[in-house]
Amino acid sequence: MGVKKVWLGVSVGIGLSLCFIGLLVIGTYTAAANLLGGGGGKAVGLAKGAVPAAYQPLVQKWGNLCPAVNPALLAAQLYQESGWNPKAKSPAAAQGIAQFIPGTWAAHGVDGDGDGDKDIWDPADAIPSAAAYDCSLAKYVKDVPGDATDNMLASYNAGAYAVIKNAGVPPYRETQNYVKIIRTLEKSFAAPVGRVAPSRQAAAAIYYAQKKLGTPYLWGGNGTSGQGGRFDCSGLTKAAYASVDIELPRVANDQWNAGPHPKRDELLPGDLVFFAYDLNDPRSIHHVGLYVGGGYMINAPYTGAVIRFDKIDSPDYIGATRVTEDGAKALPKAKAA
Repeated sequence: MGVKKVWLGVSVGIGLSLCFIGLLVIGTYTAAANLLGGGGGKAVGLAKGAVPAAYQPLVQKWGNLCPAVNPALLAAQLYQESGWNPKAKSPAAAQGIAQFIPGTWAAHGVDGDGDGDKDIWDPADAIPSAAAYDCSLAKYVKDVPGDATDNMLASYNAGAYAVIKNAGVPPYRETQNYVKIIRTLEKSFAAPVGRVAPSRQAAAAIYYAQKKLGTPYLWGGNGTSGQGGRFDCSGLTKAAYASVDIELPRVANDQWNAGPHPKRDELLPGDLVFFAYDLNDPRSIHHVGLYVGGGYMINAPYTGAVIRFDKIDSPDYIGATRVTEDGAKALPKAKAA
């Protein structure tokens, strides 16, 4: 099936065309000055759907335990540690959703749900314990110059003594990288304050995807020559952003945290749009497309179909992500099993 036929099949009655799509993409940049902005100093909330519903009340409550922590930061740590897996176990014997080492748990675990038992495997204990541990570290380094949250995260990675000795985040690559990763992931869990900044790579990513219109879908397709240049949904979005040197994870629900989450009425061309079985659980995301404007996306929908334009408004639409280079780099390379 040709590109023209595919496009006509989904555009009847709406008057949308490739030319119009191009104008929308150009508009991404001409409107950028009006979209930038924020309102620092406000309390940090969680973006809708960013945290699985089963853990959202715990993260929201305990993420406000002390000034150095906020719900989005706590969510970023938990995601980085376990990918929200309460049964995660690492080769270093770290356990549970917060990945506590047994010795650290013995010293810092708390009975978060008040049932008389401190259970490292129970998120109702482990999530409060993670927040309490963060706040303990923040207290140790409260007199150190610099950003209190950065110093707390550096203490988590390198120890409070190293932060005190260096009068701030130590000059260790691992520690500096850890602080950057968590602060970047924090943005993907936080409810945006004001408009989310436009993506500078959006136009080129869309241009790549447009060239694939009409290509047959292939489950697991990455667009290789051996696969006939075919893609599945996340293979297409990954390839589109790889064309602008941004490396996304292979799986759709892992791409969800590659940047902040704009609201439906704030979408811009180039945003990734996601669809889930459970709108309260981003782990249930099953499909992703590349937003092009006007309520439409380019996507590789399913076996037997071709890469095409489809409407994004459907009952399983969970939200969107504005991909950033730092956001993609911050994503865990492999989650604990």
